[in-house]
Amino acid sequence: MALLTRLSPAALRLLALLAVLALVLIFFSTQIEGYLNGRLFNRISSSVAIMALIATGQTLVILTRNIDLSVGSVVGFSAFATGSLISNHPDLNPLILLLYAAAVGTGFGMLNGVLVAYARIPSIIVTLASMALFRSALVEYSNAKSITSESLPAWLTDFPNMPVFSLGAMEFRAGFTASLVVVLIVHFALTRLRPARQFFAVGSNPEAAEMAGIDAHRTIFAAFALSGLMAGLAGFMFLARFGNITVVAGLGFELKSVASSVVGGVNIFGGSGSVIGAFLGAILVDLLETSLVRWAVVSEFWREAVLGALILLAVTTDTLFSRRLAALRARKSKESAK
Repeated sequence: MALLTRLSPAALRLLALLAVLALVLIFFSTQIEGYLNGRLFNRISSSVAIMALIATGQTLVILTRNIDLSVGSVVGFSAFATGSLISNHPDLNPLILLLYAAAVGTGFGMLNGVLVAYARIPSIIVTLASMALFRSALVEYSNAKSITSESLPAWLTDFPNMPVFSLGAMEFRAGFTASLVVVLIVHFALTRLRPARQFFAVGSNPEAAEMAGIDAHRTIFAAFALSGLMAGLAGFMFLARFGNITVVAGLGFELKSVASSVVGGVNIFGGSGSVIGAFLGAILVDLLETSLVRWAVVSEFWREAVLGALILLAVTTDTLFSRRLAALRARKSKESAK
């Protein structure tokens, strides 16, 4: 118990998440033949490469006591717009294409940010509306057409699965490695750079943050802009991985991104959490989905129910855990004072 009070809440959440990941792996290894192998790692890492980016952006928004339900639509629009551009200009520089995807996503995020931060409309209302509006814009923009992998250059479709290095049968591919680098950069910024720490300050206590000279409106706007940026990069990754893009691209990513962040220990009420936790949460969510597909005991109709139950369990556990830890530390402080 004394060890628990010495560790930070963030460290405890990460340890608990790693323990849950280990338990899930152990359980399904007893239920599915040939479960633990390099192919499982390769399959999960390829999928997580996309969701890790979205969950990172979602985490920044949640830290400020808000939520972004439009990320799936932004991913879909960014993927289609980027695919359309490279299809019409196959010799385009890869860096320009990446910057274009990022710019499209950032533009959508800035629109959300203006309405939430400066018009002061609740984020759940704004992003619920923009989720539908951005998806409708994609339908109009696509003109009922699809992007196919045949129209894309080989370098783009080969990028996600290009091996960077291997550990036995486990391949660390370019898509997963690039996403991990982005997550680590954001984690470094949130833990080491003073401007990035403002996300925590605004989420913890907006009034106190304002009194300390922090522009809460600008911070919230930046969170949504960065969420859009991450969704745009995820759209690029989605295009590279799947090649075939339709108007339903990215559908359902909203729930998965929130689940990844919350399961990863990001407080849904803002002010605490980490992108490393969200990254591990994305791995856990994807691992469960992949495992449930291969586990014949559970019907496919129950997979969404399992994901919803996981969100509810994570929020409940985090709330109870935080209260318990606060009580332990308060008791220890009183004992030390005596």
